[in-house]
Amino acid sequence: MALDRIRRVGSIKEMENVTDDYITMGYQILSRGEKSIRIRQHGGWGSAGGHIITALLSLWWTFGVGNLLYALYTRYSGEKVLIKLVEKEEG
Repeated sequence: MALDRIRRVGSIKEMENVTDDYITMGYQILSRGEKSIRIRQHGGWGSAGGHIITALLSLWWTFGVGNLLYALYTRYSGEKVLIKLVEKEEG
């Protein structure tokens, strides 16, 4: 999975707070580990204008498959972020 960004945090509490912020902004958790959390932004199902243009350009040849592909692409192509815990060494 290709990542768009890596967000480094210094504590578990900060990692949870940042994750909560992203979830509030419409992201979903893809996986969670002890020191990292992978999240993805919901892309929606595409705009009405995008579906109309896709239908006008491809409906005749694809019988609606073009619109389905457009909806799936916009849904699952949202920004991906890795929230990574980077603990500072003492001493």
